[in-house]
Amino acid sequence: MPIEKDRDGRPEIHHTRIYRAFRRWEAQGCIAAIFAGSVLKLHQAELLDISIIHGDGTTTAAKKSGDNIGFSGHKKMKGDKVVAFCDRNCNVIAPFVAAPGNDNESPLLREALPLVTRIAREIGMNLQGTVVSLDGVYDCRYNRKAIFNRGMTPNINPNPRGRKSPKRGRKPLFEPWIFEERFSTIERVFGWEDKFRRLLLRFDRLSHLHYAFKTLAYTMINLRHFCRE
Repeated sequence: MPIEKDRDGRPEIHHTRIYRAFRRWEAQGCIAAIFAGSVLKLHQAELLDISIIHGDGTTTAAKKSGDNIGFSGHKKMKGDKVVAFCDRNCNVIAPFVAAPGNDNESPLLREALPLVTRIAREIGMNLQGTVVSLDGVYDCRYNRKAIFNRGMTPNINPNPRGRKSPKRGRKPLFEPWIFEERFSTIERVFGWEDKFRRLLLRFDRLSHLHYAFKTLAYTMINLRHFCRE
């Protein structure tokens, strides 16, 4: 952010004042309110397609120590992860859930679903009958039950878990074409997120400040429809 200079050649304000203002806005909940306002704006403009919502997790590498950081054996790096949801038009529709990089993503879904239903209730969005598309990491009975209890339908890629023969019993609902759609929706959103150089690597020691910047990035992704006009 450029800082203008006065007639004497001195900066008009000190750069730490900008940082203190950002810390104050984050503590007061302004960043979260801005994101909720972007979802409400999309809903009022009828730009949301929630017939199918896609969820997934992404991991950000951390180059410094700090809170909420762990080593991800799958990604082979130290960092933290978030689980987010988007609609079919690549709009982030709910606040994300964050955890250290060594945490399993499957239990995080039970924390993310209440955030989805809460923001839907606040803006008057009806999620009854919505299909929730997830990959095999989230394939378990508890996650399917949590989705069913909220009036939504799970479409989760079955996880064989090393079985040599198919599991006995009734097959869970799974439509491959819905699963393939996630590569052009939630994966695209994470690709857009990586375009924000401030978020490509985590340098913040305090996780809530890093997540505030990530929330602003998702807000800007949601507001891209109105920037084209």
